[in-house]
Amino acid sequence: MKILYIAIILISEYVNIIKDIHTQEAHKTILCFGNSITAGYGLDPDLAYPNVLEQILNEDGYDYKVMNAGLSGETSAGGLTRIDWVLQNKIDVFILELGANDGLRGLPLIQTKSNLQSIIQKVKKKYPEAQIVIAGMMVPPNMGKDYATEFSYVFNELATENDAILIPFLLDGVGGKPELNLPDGIHPNIEGHKIVAQNVYNALKEML
Repeated sequence: MKILYIAIILISEYVNIIKDIHTQEAHKTILCFGNSITAGYGLDPDLAYPNVLEQILNEDGYDYKVMNAGLSGETSAGGLTRIDWVLQNKIDVFILELGANDGLRGLPLIQTKSNLQSIIQKVKKKYPEAQIVIAGMMVPPNMGKDYATEFSYVFNELATENDAILIPFLLDGVGGKPELNLPDGIHPNIEGHKIVAQNVYNALKEML
């Protein structure tokens, strides 16, 4: 009886392991790699757009796991230094949301673009089948008209050159609206993140 009992336990554990493997294989993974917008600055991370996006996807019948790899204050250069670490687990979709902090600091755009391109290349090299999504951002007018225009072009060029999906402006419908942002006027509040998540979802629909 003791041997039979042990055998039943072992079989049960084996079945659970197989189930876990199948579960992992069943869902696809989206990695949101960005700065404070992705991290959900000022909010519980569960309320940030990556988690809201996962809820929307699951409610619409898409079996996706959305990973939040946002870091407040992150620049394109900072992202390049940590991208290898966050690519340890297989991903199917990579959402790149970086560059805004470069723009707010008035950093050379040629360097910003180079850093973002290097990040994309690292993703492609490790996961060639992963779909790349570029989240476009804008800088305030006080950075200068020419700089602001050239800044927005960076994301368009990256999307075109890498056959990536472009979200023209991640904060569309949120930016500049006090009721959808925290008191700092920069970071989305809970309701703002819901709109950001919908913006991302709308861009992803064509590839789901």
